Amino acid sequence: MNHKDKKEADASQRGIMIRELIARFTSDHLIGKKIKNGELRKKLVEPAWNVPDGFHMTQIDMDKFSMEWLEPEQGNSNMTLLQLHGGGYVGAMRNAYRTFAAAYNELGGGMPVLTIDYRVAPEDPYPAALEDAVRAYNWLLDRGYPGNRIIVAGDSAGGGLALALCLYLRDHGIELPGGIIAMSPWTDMTASGESYETNFEKDPLFGNTRDSLIYNRDYLGLEDPRNPYISPAFGDLTGFPPMLIQVGSYEMLLSDAQTVAQKAKKQGVKVRFHIYEGMFHVFQMAMQLMPESVMAWKEVEKFLELLRRG
Repeated sequence: MNHKDKKEADASQRGIMIRELIARFTSDHLIGKKIKNGELRKKLVEPAWNVPDGFHMTQIDMDKFSMEWLEPEQGNSNMTLLQLHGGGYVGAMRNAYRTFAAAYNELGGGMPVLTIDYRVAPEDPYPAALEDAVRAYNWLLDRGYPGNRIIVAGDSAGGGLALALCLYLRDHGIELPGGIIAMSPWTDMTASGESYETNFEKDPLFGNTRDSLIYNRDYLGLEDPRNPYISPAFGDLTGFPPMLIQVGSYEMLLSDAQTVAQKAKKQGVKVRFHIYEGMFHVFQMAMQLMPESVMAWKEVEKFLELLRRG
């Protein structure tokens, strides 16, 4: 196999280019460190998001957090999606997730999307994010959506929170959602998975440092990192709805996704688990910019279609 073949087996040329750009950007000792440890995420200021044509967004203020309800102006879907954003439990919601919401809406046949700006650490450690996720889910139930017509989706910390939410719902006798989408889920705050070492030098976003979000303890506080409501990798996933889990092979969080997928399958859960070769943390944010992200969103579309049929 020549060098070109190795690259093609690893990832697309565009995927490699974007991965290397991220690695160079995050290697800078000034900005890169702030990206890795979440400091930049905490202080991020963005312009107002322009709601796409054909959509309507409603701001919903809860007691301690806020939510955004994005729905198509001509929609009539009987399903909805609850989106839990990433950010290491220290970063607030940002425009990328509003773009995700629009994508979920289109790919889900016009289903409205509820995205919550849940409370984050260090001001609000565990269980604040989980409490807010439970309240948002109950808000959807109260609005008339049965659990099996609600999809819960999240990336990174949001992916872990989606799993933690379902653990909580099951344990407290609340009807479970119809499906879970977890992109690069953070599920093990003990950082004990094999990929924390094997991908330490590969991961372009979190690699080559122990001062990063994935070693962050702000959300954990004084809690046991093996608490399943914090680290779902240590939970019993019996009875969970169908799951789609996507992760990149270059991620330090690869083991987090593998552990959950393997455990869920053994416990009788239907799991679609896809490792995208050569990809980095939440590569789906590239949207239409590279073949792997395009493929990932097509996989999401197929998963949502199956759930709608069910």
